[in-house]
Amino acid sequence: MLSKAQNKLRLYREFINSSVHDSLRYNIHMPEQSIINLQNVSLTLGQRTILHDISLTINEGEFIAILGPNGAGKSTLLKLLLGLYKPTSGKITVLGKTPKRGNNEIGYAPQHRTLEADLALRARDVVGFGLDGNQWGIALPDKKRETHIEQALDEVDMKHLSDMPVGKLSGGEQQRLLIAQALLTHPKILLLDEPLSNLDITNAQAVVSLITKIAKNRKMTVLLVTHDVNLLLPVIDRVLYVANTHSAIGKSEDVITSEGLSKLYNSPVEVIKTKGRVFVIGEEH
Repeated sequence: MLSKAQNKLRLYREFINSSVHDSLRYNIHMPEQSIINLQNVSLTLGQRTILHDISLTINEGEFIAILGPNGAGKSTLLKLLLGLYKPTSGKITVLGKTPKRGNNEIGYAPQHRTLEADLALRARDVVGFGLDGNQWGIALPDKKRETHIEQALDEVDMKHLSDMPVGKLSGGEQQRLLIAQALLTHPKILLLDEPLSNLDITNAQAVVSLITKIAKNRKMTVLLVTHDVNLLLPVIDRVLYVANTHSAIGKSEDVITSEGLSKLYNSPVEVIKTKGRVFVIGEEH
């Protein structure tokens, strides 16, 4: 016969097992785990205040679109998360730690400029920069290095163009290379700075679909800076709107409103929603 202690242990195990089973059966979600936290963060560069008293939490696996006018601090916010800037005041934690340069758990694709047509570098060479000892890279033996590059190229559907000179690739194809480079260290967080800029709608839609697929497959948290949220509305979890040194975060339908943005800008802003698209009138670009 089982002792009282053994019987209690058996009942406890049955309870735990049934709870796990029920959570899977009924799709009960465990509490969301925060992966990025900002507490009363301000940043002043020179005489200019870029961000003031920003507090927000981003959870593991979220897809966040970062919106706002030029010069609002969207790219600067990414650099704070990368440890390239330190806040003037407040506290930032990323993956439970203070941000620092060269964190391989964060993949970063900076703003892209179209490369010169006569540039002889191959596509695989550009992707390989992520493993060649720069601030985002790690040193790997040649065979392992090439395997990593091939995998990243395949993941962004660029393996067939791996030996093509990058100057002959389209803007969308070049953007895919930057995303591949950012994936090389198998990051938990992917930061993308305006990956849709200068792309036509077809290429932009393709890049959005690619990022969404990669994020889902890798279960990554994605922060994407953009000026136009419309292509992202079907796939993002929340928006982070940055303007006038302040920010607002939440569901797009809650944040992108005339009342909300007028308060954020401290001036009249009109939001027009039509045919599934959102237009902000009065916003400074």
